[in-house]
Amino acid sequence: MANAFSKEERVAFEDLLEGFNDALVLSRNVSIYRTESQMMERARNTIWRPQPYIATSISSTPGTSIASDYQDFTQLAVPATLGFSKTVPWTMTTLELRDALQEGRLGDAAKQRLASDINVAIMNVAANQGTLVVPINGAAGDYDDVALCDSIMNEQGVPTENRYMALSSRDYNGLAGNLAVATRSFGNNKSDKAYERSYVGMVAGFETYKLDYANRITAQTATVTIATNGAQVRYVPAATSNSVGGQINVDNRYQTVTVSTTSGVNAGDCFTIAGIEAVHHITKQSTGQLKTFRVISVDSGTTMTISPPMIGANSSPTDAELQYKNINVASVSGTASITWLNIDAAPINVFWQRDALELLPGRYAVPTDAGTAVMRASTDQGIELVMQKFYDIDSMTIKYRLDTLFGVVNKQPEMSGILLFNQVP
Repeated sequence: MANAFSKEERVAFEDLLEGFNDALVLSRNVSIYRTESQMMERARNTIWRPQPYIATSISSTPGTSIASDYQDFTQLAVPATLGFSKTVPWTMTTLELRDALQEGRLGDAAKQRLASDINVAIMNVAANQGTLVVPINGAAGDYDDVALCDSIMNEQGVPTENRYMALSSRDYNGLAGNLAVATRSFGNNKSDKAYERSYVGMVAGFETYKLDYANRITAQTATVTIATNGAQVRYVPAATSNSVGGQINVDNRYQTVTVSTTSGVNAGDCFTIAGIEAVHHITKQSTGQLKTFRVISVDSGTTMTISPPMIGANSSPTDAELQYKNINVASVSGTASITWLNIDAAPINVFWQRDALELLPGRYAVPTDAGTAVMRASTDQGIELVMQKFYDIDSMTIKYRLDTLFGVVNKQPEMSGILLFNQVP
């Protein structure tokens, strides 16, 4: 083939793939679902992924009939889309190529960019859709800050294994500074690493990572009340709904609510509602703590979409409401006040349980007999990199491009959240 890869280029691609695999820090700590290319094309690159079942129980004595107590399980699902198609194209002349190949620099910048794109996509989904919110008055400084994230997860029944946290550089280093002082002693491995490398590691059940970038949240201080009538605090989960074309799947992560005003409200804002408490997702007992919510979108002057929905399971609830109940309506009337948790602008630090976030590797069907040289390989997570090469004889220029296709979905926003520092009332 006229555009075949040289031996040097193949070695460079192998080195590039190895470095790309190492750079995928966040993708190693989320669940992976490998899609089938033909099916995804026919489904417009969208597949519905199941959320975890939650069961309810009853008291039963052997010999006593429970015929009327059998329940229907409602399997909820969320749409996951191969929505990220990232490409890094570049050109090199035949003169430039001599040095680049020998020094092993071919594609290094492309590799770093695509790895960053995947990490940023995971970060954006976690930062924008995680609904467990922990605001801290002061700057990042000690174990107690991270322990509050552990507490909010434990109280709501999030699995204790495979928990991760990614912090902005300043907040991560603030925690490292505390370790360097609080545990300081000669030969103390935890303290030495914190002092020498600003390394935190495992804290309060979370494996922590330092980010050289982090999303930021804006300040919100608008005065808003929300309607807390029966309909708004009684979202009814449903696997499907009927439409003109028949049954369609329902995404139960969101709810449209009515508020006094959305003026100044932004997507991403965090809040609690007076009298609406969180419950443990298995036992359904109230935690005594206010449930935290996120604004997903502002839809009109008095309506907005929030996550998670308010599933109160009040007055003759359905089986689905009993299974997925997530709030306890402690004391509300017709309206209740909203308290914003992001009262000051700050970096968004994210934490999650592995099964909450999912990465979906995709695949391009690039022809190998169309005059363009093609190499492809996959990382340990199944992320495929495709490298293509084409030579222009007129300009003696070689075109390269490095491509990857993937999707990211937050299957369970109530198993992921954000930690905000410097939220001074």
